[in-house]
Amino acid sequence: MDITGVSTSQPTQTAASSQADTGKTVISSDFNTFLKMLTVQMQNQDPLNPIDSSDYAVQLATFSGVEQQVRTNDLLAGLASQMTTSGMGQIAAWVGMEARVVAPAYFDGSAITVSPNPPVIADRVDMIVRNEAGTEVERIALPVSAEPVQWTGQRPDGSYFPQGKYSFEIVGFSGDSILTQDQAEIYAPVQEVRSQAGQQILMLPGGVGVLASNVTALRDPSYF
Repeated sequence: MDITGVSTSQPTQTAASSQADTGKTVISSDFNTFLKMLTVQMQNQDPLNPIDSSDYAVQLATFSGVEQQVRTNDLLAGLASQMTTSGMGQIAAWVGMEARVVAPAYFDGSAITVSPNPPVIADRVDMIVRNEAGTEVERIALPVSAEPVQWTGQRPDGSYFPQGKYSFEIVGFSGDSILTQDQAEIYAPVQEVRSQAGQQILMLPGGVGVLASNVTALRDPSYF
């Protein structure tokens, strides 16, 4: 799979450098304006009641503090950009792997691997399959086990459900009482890695995006 679309450090460094240059230009411009205002202030002061030199020192110190803060902010922004790019580089190797995560799965005719996690004290477990609208389309009895199961998308009459996004809920029962009802994790191939608002987003089939931090496992699909 082509991963050339994943950002490298060069564009980010260029952007950070541009931000720093812009910051320097703004600071230089503001400093020149400040000096002009200070000069005008000195020229127009009352000679019988001149401005105390300590006041000028305070003004200069205040401007210097603002200048330092702007430069610090530029530096922090550059570091944040570099850290984001570094994070993307590290998880770029996830492309082509199968991620286990709580998310809808895109059904294209191939079986979907569902990872149930029912309570061990349950005496009965059902898997509810819902379509993109949230409507229950199938209910399947499962063993009380955390072993992955394959949802083939095949109806009892041999036909298949239409292509689209499906989610899976695992319901654990004790007698007739529901112990737990949670959305199940699925395994899906990682097609792309994106950076958005400082977070790493994994793109799965069907345009499903999940946070990389929500992934609980990765596996090589060639072994399964």
